[in-house]
Amino acid sequence: MTLAQRALERLQAWPDLMAGPASCGTGRALRSVRDEIVHFHSARDVDLHLTRRAIQRFHYDLAGSSAIHLVPGSCWATVHLDCEADIDLLLSLVSIALKSHQTRPAGEEPGLAACNFHRVAVLPRDAVAGG
Repeated sequence: MTLAQRALERLQAWPDLMAGPASCGTGRALRSVRDEIVHFHSARDVDLHLTRRAIQRFHYDLAGSSAIHLVPGSCWATVHLDCEADIDLLLSLVSIALKSHQTRPAGEEPGLAACNFHRVAVLPRDAVAGG
């Protein structure tokens, strides 16, 4: 079982999430009542839909992680799953995303609808670290 499959299996047990096809046309999605929250695109790459406020609030923490890739102007963060700890990170971020979408004011747009699929090139951590 891949890391993404393990994460998907764990998240499907959450009562606030429902599974279905990703709106981008690639992979599976988990959605809340209001919005799509997670897209599982491959065995290791997952897009997570945050709100603008959540990205602003956690920007430095998100940008400081080698597992997370942000695209300027996007409300989606790409999480690259390399180990079990990355699954735990993803689950924590999904919790933040759910809370952010639930408390988003009704008139506020959730951000760009398109996820980051094909907009992020993920390099192995060894290559990023120069190793």
